[in-house]
Amino acid sequence: MAAQPELIGRSNIGHWEERVDMAAAFRWTARLNMHEAVANHFSLAVNEDGTRFLMNPNQMHFSRIRASDLLELDANDPDTLSRPGAPDPTAWGLHGSVHRRCPHARCVMHVHSIFATVLACLADSTLPPIDQNTATFYKRMVVDEQFGGLAFEEEGERCATLLADPKVKVMVMGNHGVMVIGDTVADTFNRLYYFERAAETYIRALQTGRPLRVLSDEIASKTADELENYPDQADSHFNELKAILDDENDRYAS
Repeated sequence: MAAQPELIGRSNIGHWEERVDMAAAFRWTARLNMHEAVANHFSLAVNEDGTRFLMNPNQMHFSRIRASDLLELDANDPDTLSRPGAPDPTAWGLHGSVHRRCPHARCVMHVHSIFATVLACLADSTLPPIDQNTATFYKRMVVDEQFGGLAFEEEGERCATLLADPKVKVMVMGNHGVMVIGDTVADTFNRLYYFERAAETYIRALQTGRPLRVLSDEIASKTADELENYPDQADSHFNELKAILDDENDRYAS
């Protein structure tokens, strides 16, 4: 009897559980229409200092990525792009730079999702605390206002410097998209999901043309702290998403 694909993966490929989580995140990002063709990338550190990381292969659609497809890369290897199966150069420039400079950024998710990108296109790309979701990111995000073109290595290094403060979990990349960091895949995906929801709420509120009801600094800070410390929310969310994929016999974990 032939071995099941998941069993083959478990026995022969390192960091299997992390790979499975990454694959699930790719599948759900595609289902939620938060991807952009084959242009966006996620990465996850797998060593203590964060310089070895998993990332999606070059030019592969999120909806097809499996655990066994992920690349394992070394952020300190200058020959990475000359090796067979090299990652996308902009992904290497951006994610490699973040993993070299920001060891606290264990997981990094970069997308051009619709509402976050609309926010990134506004002259003022800050996100005011007008509801619970937007308050989640109060004083926990930074806006990059110096877009310099595609994120090859020099641009990636510049972007990475904006994430030096561990309290900053989201970077709105002006004229570009959004980058979200976190401790685990579940933590980061949950934050990405809620940031897109928050951006949608804000953009739709602006579309009414009516005055916004903005929370006070005190209440916005209190709400952000409460949500950041809400027990097990990210893991519960992500485990449910994996359960849905499992119920559908999806091959993400192969």
